[in-house]
Amino acid sequence: MRLSQLLKAKLHHAYVTYSNPDYVGSIEIGAELMEAVGIQDGELVHVWAVDHSARITTYAFAGPRGQIGLNGGAGRFFNPGDRVVIAAFDLSDEAIIPRVVLLNEANEIVRDMTPFSVVG
Repeated sequence: MRLSQLLKAKLHHAYVTYSNPDYVGSIEIGAELMEAVGIQDGELVHVWAVDHSARITTYAFAGPRGQIGLNGGAGRFFNPGDRVVIAAFDLSDEAIIPRVVLLNEANEIVRDMTPFSVVG
């Protein structure tokens, strides 16, 4: 069996609400957003800046509604107000339809982009 690493979840254009380099690490994401795309507590996620070149991997944990916070070393790469893409991947030998949502400045879902499309 051959496994491919496939996109399973994406929060597109999330806005960073805080960065805290003194915390032990990870990204805090509003629980409602994690549930909407199927990201689990402790899951590996990629965080890509939209407006500059930072790209990191870390683990996610659920937080309050609308929260997107970068902690620990990750907090040094992003500032409040930065737009980011948060993506999670699965290993599978079958096709995956990723759950993708577009967010506004308050980190509210404004469009469900599932099934995946290159149309923004």
